[in-house]
Amino acid sequence: MYPRDLKGYGPLPPSPQWPDGARVALQFVINYEEGGERSILHGDRCSEAFLTEEPTRELPNLRNLNVESQYEYGSRAGFWRLHRMFTERGLPVTVFGIAEALEKNPEAVAAMREARWEIACHGLRWINYAEMPREEEERHVRRAVELHTRVTGERPRGWYTGRMSPHTRRLVADEGGFLYDSDSFADDLPYWVPVGDRAQLVVPYTLDNNDGRYLNTYGFQSESFSRYLLRALDLLRAEADHCPKMMSVGLHTRIVGRPGRAADLARFLDEVAAADDVWVTRRVDIARHWRRVQPAEAHLPGLRDAAVSADALV
Repeated sequence: MYPRDLKGYGPLPPSPQWPDGARVALQFVINYEEGGERSILHGDRCSEAFLTEEPTRELPNLRNLNVESQYEYGSRAGFWRLHRMFTERGLPVTVFGIAEALEKNPEAVAAMREARWEIACHGLRWINYAEMPREEEERHVRRAVELHTRVTGERPRGWYTGRMSPHTRRLVADEGGFLYDSDSFADDLPYWVPVGDRAQLVVPYTLDNNDGRYLNTYGFQSESFSRYLLRALDLLRAEADHCPKMMSVGLHTRIVGRPGRAADLARFLDEVAAADDVWVTRRVDIARHWRRVQPAEAHLPGLRDAAVSADALV
C-alpha cells in the first residue's frame, strides 16, 4: 500500500468543537535547542550550519564560533525576552525542548515550569536523524525521555523530532505514553494515524508560520512576520463558518528573540491577547480535547491508543 495519505479529511473535516465556541485554536511553540545542536564540543563530525544568521557551511572537525555564539544568544537573552513577552500577556506556550539543551540550563527549565508551559520532547539532540541507523535512533528516543523526565520533573506528553527519519513515529509509538507527536505539517487539524496495531494522534506543526523563515531562502523582513500571522489567523477565523481549525506558530529563542523581530512579534501577540474568539492553548491541551471529541475509535476502529500509559490521558 502507498504509505502517504493524500486525501486527509477531504471536503468535510470533523468539527473540533473548541472550548467556548472558539473559531480558532492558536498554539505557540518556542523551540529550545541551544546547547543540543551539532558541535565539535558535543562529539559531532561537523559544526551546526542550519538556521543561522548568515550563510555558512558545515565545518568538519572545526568549531564554528560564530554559530555557537548565535545559539548562545538564544539561551542567554532571547529566551528571557520571549518569556517576559508571553507571561506578561498571560499567553500559554508549548516548548519543544531538546533534552540535552534543557539539561544545560536548569534556570530556564524552572522558568518554563513556573509559567505552567508545556515542555514537549524535541529529541535528545538537535541533529538530523534521517540517515541514522534505526537502533541508534531508538537509543536516542529512550535516552531523551529519561533525560527529559529527570531535568523537568515529569515525563513528556508530546514529541517533535523535526529532522526526523522514516522510523521516528514508530519508535515514539513503541516508547508509549505520548498523547501526540508533531512530526507532520500535513493539516490544519489533528488527525489519527495507524502505527502497527495502534492509533497515534498527530498534532501538526508549521514551517510557514515560523520565524525560521527569517533565515531561510523564503525569508521574512522584520515588518512582515506579524502581518503574515495575522492574515493567516483572519482567514482561519473566516473559515470557521465552515469548520474551525487550529493554527500553530513556531518560534526560536535565537531568532525571534532578537529585539527587532521580537518587537514585530509583539504586535501579533497584542492582537491575540485582545481576541475573544481564539483559544490560545498548549499542544497537550489540544491533544486531550481532540481525544474527547474525536476519539481514535471513531477514526481508526479496532486500533488501540498508542498512549498506552493510563496517566498519559490525565
